[in-house]
Amino acid sequence: MNVLIVHAHPEPNSFTAALRDQAVETLKTQGHEVQVSDLYAMNWNPVASANDFSARENPDYLVYALEQRLGVKKQALAADIQQELDKLLWADLLILNFPIFWFSAPAILKGWIDRVLVSGICYGGKRFYDQGGLSGKKALVTVTLGGREHMFGEGAIHGPLQDMLRPILRGTLAYVGCEVLEPFVAWHVPYITDEARADFLRSYQQRLIHIADDQPIVFPCLSQFDEALYPLAGNR
Repeated sequence: MNVLIVHAHPEPNSFTAALRDQAVETLKTQGHEVQVSDLYAMNWNPVASANDFSARENPDYLVYALEQRLGVKKQALAADIQQELDKLLWADLLILNFPIFWFSAPAILKGWIDRVLVSGICYGGKRFYDQGGLSGKKALVTVTLGGREHMFGEGAIHGPLQDMLRPILRGTLAYVGCEVLEPFVAWHVPYITDEARADFLRSYQQRLIHIADDQPIVFPCLSQFDEALYPLAGNR
């Protein structure tokens, strides 16, 4: 299996980085091929702009998704985008590895999503969910956060963690066709003992060893909707 790990944490010695390293070691030991995109180390540019295209269909008005489609056809995507897109298309499993910042992902990772999940390849028209351009690939979100587990859930102070991750799990990964696995979460990591962190690393190792057995989260299929994307009878 080919695995791409997209890592987004500004501190090289963070626990998030330790999870990345655990993933690389475990997956390679299992015989998988692994590539890592360390976004901060790469000084990744997160800003989608007209500079992402060496040629434009409309030089006077930027419709980013439409220019992505042209960029694919004319090989006019910026070199950094093309390099990451090549890694993504190579991968059978995509791991997004990041801390929760303000109920969301770091801006640098959002910028990777904006620029690399290219219209015309990853999605476009009715190519989404089970018909998405990345159909057949799996995706795992691995997150760290400062809060305790009891702070997240129905009725908890912060609400369900799934609500915070919905834009990535559903609106991004499932939307482009990936089979989205249940996230791996390391709770309260700035405040726990080294032994507790080691327990998280061992749990993550076991999760990755048995990743082929994971069942994906269920999301909509286009077959459940009509041509106008109204739910068919029985799916309402």
